[in-house]
Amino acid sequence: MDPQPVDPAPVDLRDPSVREVLRRGRIEITGRLVDASNATLFGTVCADGVELRCVYKPVRGERPLWDFPDGTLAGREVASHLISETAGWHVVPPTLLRDGPFGPGMVQVWVDTNDERELVDVLPPKEVPPGWLGVLRARDGRGEPAVLVHADLPELRAMAVFDVVVNNADRKGGHVLAGVDGRIYGVDHGLCLHVEHKLRTVLWGWVGQQMTPRCSSRCAGCARRWTAAGRSATSWASTSPGARSARCGRGSRRSWRTPVFPNRRATVPRSPGRPSRLTR
Repeated sequence: MDPQPVDPAPVDLRDPSVREVLRRGRIEITGRLVDASNATLFGTVCADGVELRCVYKPVRGERPLWDFPDGTLAGREVASHLISETAGWHVVPPTLLRDGPFGPGMVQVWVDTNDERELVDVLPPKEVPPGWLGVLRARDGRGEPAVLVHADLPELRAMAVFDVVVNNADRKGGHVLAGVDGRIYGVDHGLCLHVEHKLRTVLWGWVGQQMTPRCSSRCAGCARRWTAAGRSATSWASTSPGARSARCGRGSRRSWRTPVFPNRRATVPRSPGRPSRLTR
């Protein structure tokens, strides 16, 4: 009887060597995510005998967006990762801007996920797990009642605060990943860091609640580090080229001072694309 293959141990994404492999390694493309609206390639990056799976999004494969005219999707992905790391949230996998097979782009470590662990779901009302938080009510394709819900976890709550800080206009359920390492990650942050309020997220379960002291202290600490780095967004723009404009930086710094989760009723209509039939 042939031995069964054994899955390799999950990579510790907080290991500094991971970022070094991502920075220096040779990228080899093995496929493409065909459902993505922009060029999203996956493959491996190798250096010093270490091989990691990665996602590569070249700038040349981005489609122009009328409501995000400044910077690039790749640059905003990198900037969001830097904010996550600076504040200590660690919700974005290691991400950097570098040259690749199709020119400069965003390279991010691939997150292996636990498919049995759901964090955001649409369920019949009677099947909602105890303690989960409701976001909105709707009806499915057969006209049956359904609710959008998500787990009530400190890691998800921190991600919700992170989304407020980076002004995330695209937090979908599919962008919340349960890693096989037991941690929770957020991906696809190309629609962040706009000067206007564009927050759009499925993580609305804590709307109107006060932030925890830990989240508040991390926001304050990140704001202090930003200010100390140059007292303007200019130094940030040079750290993450193509990410944003200086006026966007001032807008994001204001969001760090928000003491509570924003009011859903006041915020959601400002975000285009929300189905009008899905009401709370």
